[in-house]
Amino acid sequence: MHSRSDDPVAVALSRAAALIVDDIRAVSAANPVVLIDGRSGAGKTSLARAVVERWPVTGRTQLIALDSLYPGWDGLDAGAQRALDGILRPHGRGLWGTWQRWDWTRGTEAESHAVDPALGVVVEGSGILTPAAARLADIRVWVESGEFGRKARALARDGDAYRPHWERWARQEAHHIARDDPRSLATRVVEVP
Repeated sequence: MHSRSDDPVAVALSRAAALIVDDIRAVSAANPVVLIDGRSGAGKTSLARAVVERWPVTGRTQLIALDSLYPGWDGLDAGAQRALDGILRPHGRGLWGTWQRWDWTRGTEAESHAVDPALGVVVEGSGILTPAAARLADIRVWVESGEFGRKARALARDGDAYRPHWERWARQEAHHIARDDPRSLATRVVEVP
C-alpha cells in the first residue's frame, strides 16, 4: 500500500488541484464556474473534491457530480444537457438553477437541488465539456488517463454494479470525445497515471 505522498495518482491530482486553484484566483470572480471532464476512472471526482477543499474564493462552493444527473447507463449526453439547462445557463444569467437527482436504484427522478448563482460551482463528470458548456465556464479541465489505470480504478470503486456497463459507457464517452473534442476546449489538461 502506498502512502498518499508516494501514490503517483494522488500526487498528480494534488498538483493539478493546486494549479486549478491558481487558475480560479486569476479569474477574480466571486462565483466562478469550473468544469471537470474526462473518461470514467480518470480522477475527476477526486480532483473536484480537492479543488473544493482548497477553494480560494470567499464563501462555500457548490459541487455537482454528473453521476447524480445521468438518467441511467445510456444517459451521458442527457446528463450533460441537464447540467447545461438546469445549472450552467441559469448560473450564467445570475438566476437560481435547479437539478434533479437520478435515483439509480429506482430508475427515476428523485429530489431537486437548488444552485445559487452568487456562489461558485464545480461540475464534474464525463460529457460536461461541450462547446455550449465551455462558453459558460471560467475554468475548463480535461483529465487524461490511460484505459488500464482508469478501468482498474473505476471497477475498484464501483465493482460489479459497473462491470457489465463498462463498454456501454465507454462508447458514449468515445462519441462525446469525437463530437465535442473536450480536450481542445480545456483551459487546463491534467495527466493522471
